[in-house]
Amino acid sequence: MIELILASSNAHKASEFSELFDSSKVLIKPASEKLDVLENGVSYFENALLKAQSYYEKFKVPVIADDSGLNVAALPNDLGLYSARFGGDGLTDRDRAELLLKKMEGVIEREAFFSCVLCVYFNEKEIFYFEGRLNGTIAYNYRGQTGFGYDPVFIPTDKAQEGLTLAELHEWKQKHSHRAIACAFAYKFLSERK
Repeated sequence: MIELILASSNAHKASEFSELFDSSKVLIKPASEKLDVLENGVSYFENALLKAQSYYEKFKVPVIADDSGLNVAALPNDLGLYSARFGGDGLTDRDRAELLLKKMEGVIEREAFFSCVLCVYFNEKEIFYFEGRLNGTIAYNYRGQTGFGYDPVFIPTDKAQEGLTLAELHEWKQKHSHRAIACAFAYKFLSERK
């Protein structure tokens, strides 16, 4: 079995990861403390690496880190790497999602995608990346009770006909989200690793 600590204090993320890996082969444990990592990379890959390196240096055990965000075609410089900080400090997830809807008022081009890059950091010489992406559009209103972040305003392309947001698709999201896709690649690699 491979054991990794998760470079995050995000409770939602930790529970998602525990559901996405078979713990008999790959065990993901939360880090015992949160580290403040300056995420100043220019890509999801760089930010995931910065987090993984910081946690590895502190705890001296293999780490899995992710960087993810929502990329909106009509607002190319607003979200992406800055999704969690969109709108500034002090906003809740709902505040950020509703701010996005406000900025999208009157915008016809609503294409967007979620990105997730995982960095598995065994040591300085063994670093592996896995990427997942989920295409969709920005909804016109906030809907759904499950999920977090921008889930209530994101309609996956595969569910466009039904018009359901990720926050209305809990079971579907568990298998098809950007994080689920990246984790599936990582899990396949890790479970076959000697």
